[in-house]
Amino acid sequence: MNIRMQRTARAIGTWLAAIDPGAERRFKGLRLVAAYALAVAIGSLWDLASGTSGTHVANLAGGFALWGSVSEARTERVAASRDLFLLCAAATAGAILYSLLAPLVGQHTWAGSESVLITGAFLAAYLKSFGTLGAGMGSQIYIGELLAFGVGPQLADVGPVCAAGIIAMLSAILARWLLSRGQQANSTEPSMNASLPPPPAQRVALLNGIQTSGAALVVVVLNDLFVLPESAWAITACVYIMTATRAETIRRARHRIIGTLVGVPVGLACMPIAVHAPLLTWILAALAMVVYTVSLPRRYDFACGAFAFTLMVTLEMSGQHSADVLLARVWETVLGATLGVAMALLIERASAALFPEFAAASKGPHS
Repeated sequence: MNIRMQRTARAIGTWLAAIDPGAERRFKGLRLVAAYALAVAIGSLWDLASGTSGTHVANLAGGFALWGSVSEARTERVAASRDLFLLCAAATAGAILYSLLAPLVGQHTWAGSESVLITGAFLAAYLKSFGTLGAGMGSQIYIGELLAFGVGPQLADVGPVCAAGIIAMLSAILARWLLSRGQQANSTEPSMNASLPPPPAQRVALLNGIQTSGAALVVVVLNDLFVLPESAWAITACVYIMTATRAETIRRARHRIIGTLVGVPVGLACMPIAVHAPLLTWILAALAMVVYTVSLPRRYDFACGAFAFTLMVTLEMSGQHSADVLLARVWETVLGATLGVAMALLIERASAALFPEFAAASKGPHS
């Protein structure tokens, strides 16, 4: 047994060294977990002191800080702090945008409040043309809208939303400085982005934005017709499988589906632990987010599986024990990813007839 455990430990160590040389992303994973914990703790104190009932500042602050830390990829700490400030500000802007638009669109019978997510879906794709920081800010605007969709803030809750943004900024920046490996101060390029593809051309990014928002619109219509239990999950799948090339979009859709098919059942199997041992469950969720961070650049399927597990156990700890709702994560992810690919192919073919240069750019070299 000891020999098997040693072999397993060596195999895990070899795998980690291959996909995360220098343990750089493991440190990043610890930073985002610390940022989330700090933001939730401070936000909870704010909620307790202010008696906030409509908007949960802790949930918003934790989400802003967590996903802002995921998107930040600078080497030098001052530049990283600046990026974290901008990323958390973008998430705050997304939540405020939702607070302003949701009461307006909610007046229409066919368009629910999730239709506000269409704007974030477009920006998440289009802003990729402005590089890593632009991609992160577009993603954060969508995340801000998504988190606000979950807690349902109104016009009067803009103040608490701004408070959540400030708490997220402070928490993410503090975690970034506390959990640092002493990077060189004169480094200006984010080393973790060295292997990422260059940003798409602005015209291609515009096409991707139309594809993503079009798929999100289809989800909104389907939700009106069939009342999807968690329509935002399908829209999120549309957003995060879309890339500048057809082949990469199909690959990410396949990996997202595979990861979700693995992560959700494992999370459901942990329901007794989530109910009776919440501290252990939080530790497992934190470890899963570290795995998510380590896997994200090269093993998108592993990353999606880790996040699906984290989502399941956190929902279970919050009191959500309906198997129908939890299993909806699987089929709505499949729905969203399939719609995203179908919309990408449809709009690509339509645009090819009008703008041939779009078709050549979006097919990529290995399509």
